[in-house]
Amino acid sequence: MTESLELPPAARLDAFTPAHLAEILGDGPDPFGVGFTGLTWLPKEEHFGIRLDGRLVAHAGLRRLPVCLGDTETEVIGVGGVAVAPELRGRGLARRAVAAALAHARTMGPRHGLLFCRPPLVALYARLGWREITEDVWVEQPAGPVRMPLPSLWTPLHDGAEWPPGTVRLRSLPM
Repeated sequence: MTESLELPPAARLDAFTPAHLAEILGDGPDPFGVGFTGLTWLPKEEHFGIRLDGRLVAHAGLRRLPVCLGDTETEVIGVGGVAVAPELRGRGLARRAVAAALAHARTMGPRHGLLFCRPPLVALYARLGWREITEDVWVEQPAGPVRMPLPSLWTPLHDGAEWPPGTVRLRSLPM
């Protein structure tokens, strides 16, 4: 593929299967590089992707989740499953896929988006407007709650949304 690649817009996908993930990242045992955490993850419920010459080359997923932010029980929209074909990274595909997902997330009601990522990706998400959560974030796991070992980031989904101080408790498996 050439450097002057014309990038198509991201679109909502009807489904996102392991075959779709393999189309983007290959079929390795730990495509997102988070296997070292030992965490159990939830699948996403809404999917957005970019196809190039018929091939799915980028994806971002969403899932509505219950959370306790400080003393407030509420919901967030979890963003995850962000993937870009390795040979196309650095061309804005992640930005386009995440932007499409967040545009939809803004119609879903919750005031905040939440994501977890590997440390090398924090700068990418910061450029996209995400902010790091400095307090501990706890997530459910089959054996009980654990502190999230990955950086946790948030973004406002509505004007005036601020992240409240205090411990964060995701009341489900992470997405």
